[in-house]
This record gives sequence, structure tokens and C-alpha cells, in this order.
Amino acid sequence: MYSRTSLVARILAAAVLSGVTLASATGHAAGSDKAFFDRVSGQWKGPGEIVAGKYKGTKFTCELTGASIDQGPAGLKMDGFCRVGVFKQPMTATIKRGGKSYTGTFLDGSEGKGLDVISGNVAKDKVVVGINRKKLNGAMIARLNDDRTMNITISVKVDQTMVPVIGVSLTRQVDDIAVGSIKP
Repeated sequence: MYSRTSLVARILAAAVLSGVTLASATGHAAGSDKAFFDRVSGQWKGPGEIVAGKYKGTKFTCELTGASIDQGPAGLKMDGFCRVGVFKQPMTATIKRGGKSYTGTFLDGSEGKGLDVISGNVAKDKVVVGINRKKLNGAMIARLNDDRTMNITISVKVDQTMVPVIGVSLTRQVDDIAVGSIKP
């Protein structure tokens, strides 16, 4: 069994990736994907909670920075951390367009201590992404409410039922300070 921080880190990694994957929501062509990846680039912060399972009720916060991948197929890389109490877990996620779908990794992928993105489907303002780690299969649903807010739900397959286990709400961090000139 995984420790609480290790389990939270793995699940949070999936949440991070779903936010990254959300960037593909505006179109399927490489150009429109890139434009949306550019739009999702920036700093995000927000709370989350484990809503099912052994660690139900565990609250956490994440701070992430996204940047478009400039070379090759459209993509995005996110780096940052999530914090559970005094424990801070580094987070990294990379996603790239591969044909008509998406591939990617959280942390070091399923060969290490992370997760793999194995599929993806985009519709209007949400994306559903298939995730995998050995015998764990699940999905992430990310909804873009507006340019400043993303809500993410991560579910895992138990028997033949998808069970929601994590909820995250990220807010874009922007500097609202107005800059102007002073006339003499």
C-alpha cells in the first residue's frame, strides 16, 4: 500500500495532467491546439480534496506553472508542487498530441512512480482523458469554466464502475495591477 503523501502525489499528478489536457479543448488541428495551450500557459493555484477511499477528507493545495511546447507536436508542460499539510510534493506533467489523441506522463510515468495518459477526447468546454498505472485505470474530466477557472474530477475504475476520488479547483494567478504613465 502507498503512504498517504505518495498516494496523494500520484492522484494529484493525474489532476495536474487533466488541467494540462484541458488545453486541447478548443480544437483538433495542431494550430488551434497550440493556440489553446498558449492560453492555458501561466500560473495556476487552488485547493483540492480526496472525496473517496481510505484518505477521504484529505485536503491539499497546488501551485503550478504551465508552458507551451514550442517544437514538435502541440503540447504543454506543467511544473510545480502540491502541498498536503507540511508535506510538499513536486509535480510535473507533459502532454503531446499523438495522431488523433494525446499521450503523456505525470511525474516519471507508469514505469516509475507516476501515471500515463493513454487516450483523450475533447468536447466544447470539457475533456475526458484515460489514465493508467499498471492495474489502475481511470479517467480525468476537466472543465474550463472561464479563462481563470478549471475544475477537475479524477475517477478510478472499481469493478465496472467509475468512482470519483479527487476534486480540484484551480484559479489562474494574474497580476491585476494597472500600469500607466505619469504626465508632468
